[in-house]
Amino acid sequence: MAKILVNDGISADGERILRDAGHELEMTKVEQPRLRDELPNYDAILVRSATKVRREHIEASPELKLIGRGGVGLDNIDVEFAKSKGIEVINTPAASSDSVAELTLGHMFSLARFIHAANVTMRNGEWNKKQYKGIELNGKTLGIIGFGRIGRALAKRSIALGMRVMAYDVITIETDLNVQVVGLDDLLAHSDFVSVHVPGKHAFEMKADQFKKMKDGAYVLNCARGGVLNESALLEALNSEKLAGAALDTYDNEPEPMKELITHPRVSVTPHIGASTKEGQDRVGLELASKVKEFFAG
Repeated sequence: MAKILVNDGISADGERILRDAGHELEMTKVEQPRLRDELPNYDAILVRSATKVRREHIEASPELKLIGRGGVGLDNIDVEFAKSKGIEVINTPAASSDSVAELTLGHMFSLARFIHAANVTMRNGEWNKKQYKGIELNGKTLGIIGFGRIGRALAKRSIALGMRVMAYDVITIETDLNVQVVGLDDLLAHSDFVSVHVPGKHAFEMKADQFKKMKDGAYVLNCARGGVLNESALLEALNSEKLAGAALDTYDNEPEPMKELITHPRVSVTPHIGASTKEGQDRVGLELASKVKEFFAG
């Protein structure tokens, strides 16, 4: 049976599945600076977004057979190098889709009705009722960049609210949802809200040119991966009032994101909690454990 380092935690059901299969689990987190020295002692490592498994860790671990990522993105793992060494890399792309989509929708409501700002000012003793004249999501256009599982889950919920949904992806989009498939420039020009759902900066990065093509007074959201919105360009678009606001759950420099962004009065922020729901974590743990069990059962 395998010796597995569960470095970023796993649900109780996921842990039970692996222990019942006879695997030895180490649940105590190994901090990043020590990972290169500790990983050679294991057959597999399971991570979320916090732990990075890079070439140096893989080269130092000749017995490593499996890297498991609880979640969608794999940008914290040197996937191609791992595969070149015969190491299997798995993730759980479906498990957290609903959780991320619902957080994104929550941020849309927050931006539309100034919930993020009012929650702060009221705690400071201010009654700014006249300043918070919001908008309704009903009738607005949402542009979704990246129409995978999360993009589709967000589209389904947004359509139910009466929003018009436009979608763009580098791959062909086939869907039975009431979605208008368009080019990127059309999406940017006609969307009141633009939400990015791509696997990482390598797949898409929204830069100054893209912000300039957006509607004046539009909103942009990133509940995907840090770096898919160029943060300097975003800050400029906010300060120039090109954009009415932004919502961020992921950042370039986690856990110490750009202070000017996270304290901006027209930015709604959360600390990378897109998949952090009880239901989502349970699904992630079950899917990851089942895949690990299947891999070592062989």
